[in-house]
Amino acid sequence: MLCFFRAFLFEIFKIIDLLNKNLATKIVSLHFCKFMSQIEEYIEVKGARVHNLKNIDVSIPREKLVVITGLSGSGKSSLAFDTIYAEGQRRYIETFSAYARQFLGGLERPDVDKIDGLSPVIAIEQKTTSKSPRSTVGTITEIYDFLRLLFARASDAYSYNTGEKMVSYSDALIKELIISDFKGKRINILAPVVRSRKGHYRELFEQIAKQGFVKVRTDGEIIDLTKGMKLDRYKNHDIEIVIDRLVIEDTTDNDKRLTETINTAMYHGEDVLMVIDQDTKETRYFSRNLMCPSSGISYPNPEPNNFSFNSPKGACPNCNGIGTLYQVNEKKIIPDNTISIKNGALVPHGPEKNSWIFKQFDIIAQRFNFKLSDPYKDIPEEAKHMILYGGNEKFSIESKTLGVTRDYKIDFEGVANFIENQYKTADSTSLKRWAKDYMDKIICPECEGSRLKKESLYFKVNDKNISDLANTDISELADWFNNLNQHLSEKQLLIAEEIIKEIKTRLKFLLDVGLDYLALNRSSKSLSGGEAQRIRLATQIGSQLVGVLYILDEPSIGLHQRDNHRLIE
Repeated sequence: MLCFFRAFLFEIFKIIDLLNKNLATKIVSLHFCKFMSQIEEYIEVKGARVHNLKNIDVSIPREKLVVITGLSGSGKSSLAFDTIYAEGQRRYIETFSAYARQFLGGLERPDVDKIDGLSPVIAIEQKTTSKSPRSTVGTITEIYDFLRLLFARASDAYSYNTGEKMVSYSDALIKELIISDFKGKRINILAPVVRSRKGHYRELFEQIAKQGFVKVRTDGEIIDLTKGMKLDRYKNHDIEIVIDRLVIEDTTDNDKRLTETINTAMYHGEDVLMVIDQDTKETRYFSRNLMCPSSGISYPNPEPNNFSFNSPKGACPNCNGIGTLYQVNEKKIIPDNTISIKNGALVPHGPEKNSWIFKQFDIIAQRFNFKLSDPYKDIPEEAKHMILYGGNEKFSIESKTLGVTRDYKIDFEGVANFIENQYKTADSTSLKRWAKDYMDKIICPECEGSRLKKESLYFKVNDKNISDLANTDISELADWFNNLNQHLSEKQLLIAEEIIKEIKTRLKFLLDVGLDYLALNRSSKSLSGGEAQRIRLATQIGSQLVGVLYILDEPSIGLHQRDNHRLIE
């Protein structure tokens, strides 16, 4: 009994001792947290000696808007960028693995004794963000990326031929429509393989015959395939393979045959097939992809890359997504047409000299019966065209004095073509600059400056395509998105709700920094230093990072004194 009582007392004393220790720990923790919170309220810089700084000690309050002012050369940038920013960046990079740091390189520690309370640092300086012609306000802020996602998921497609809304069908629905619309009728099911393209297509016909097909439809006429068959290579042609000819009936065999025919036609027609009523010649198109029900043209199912001018899937093939082209200007090549070629009418080549190019000019002069000493304006038009755009021709000239006939051959690229090819293909920067002197910068005639393929411009949200939105001022664009929900269907709203919310948030940041007058397609090359700085600031705010230290170089937002200051936020 006594042993039991002693053990009981021993356990009670252990509990009391443990409680005392926990209480002491809590008191120490409380004092430590209070001490740390006092430290974390400030960025403490001790003994800064970078550049013009002379052993400076400074305490900068955190989560405040702090301005550093002073005369030129007083050390504002040395404190903000070369000390605080450099140390914050160095410490952040040190947290990376050794493998990652080998690609970033080592950063030298600034000449300072100690910095406490430092957060990860981001510097936003006044400089143009990018000199790439593909960089725009929309791509920098990533708003254009969200626009691409919106159009890929919630837009309506329209035909660029007829303006009708595009449709798409499943194979099962295609079969149901054929059975219901052509019941009891004789039909031809065809697979389109060529649409409005030039060529003789002899190899294509041979390939179709080897696959077991016996008939094709060329330019609206169904004919039998024959050996060596070909078309006029200089005319545009439409070619379809006749997959099957059948009568639509309610039988199991007919149903199975129709299913196999649809699969075969879709395979050879790249997910498009044609149905022609043999009696009335009525034509219907069906496609697994987006398709115009009248003309039969089809679009690929939209992806974000289809709306990107930096992707081959979306970029205009004529200007490669730049929106502008350099085109040879004949007036810059021949500024004065009263001068002769001999005296330098063709500015890129200068006056006559003993060179291959002038020998070609001399042969062209003999071909068209003029002299190089004649004023350029008096030269025949055919000769002018050959001089500028080249030609390939053989001819003979009979010499009356010698009584012999001499054969000549013209194989000339043309002055204008040479200049254009040098601009496009030359590796030398000086050659490109030389060629550009004889060219004009023009808006791409195919995309009209939108940078995108024609198909991409016919996907619309509330009657606007993505280029229309990119060309709209940010203030107007924000109003358009604020009213967009009431113009979307229930399905579109369900898909696009989060995308629209993100776009509206980022547009608000741009409005808050005073960039309401810009458009998303504005090239970053044309931005001023202050505009570029504000765009980067809006982008950083949109990233929703917490506890980050921003250092701004001569900010131009909301401050009355714009000269000689730095901002730490």
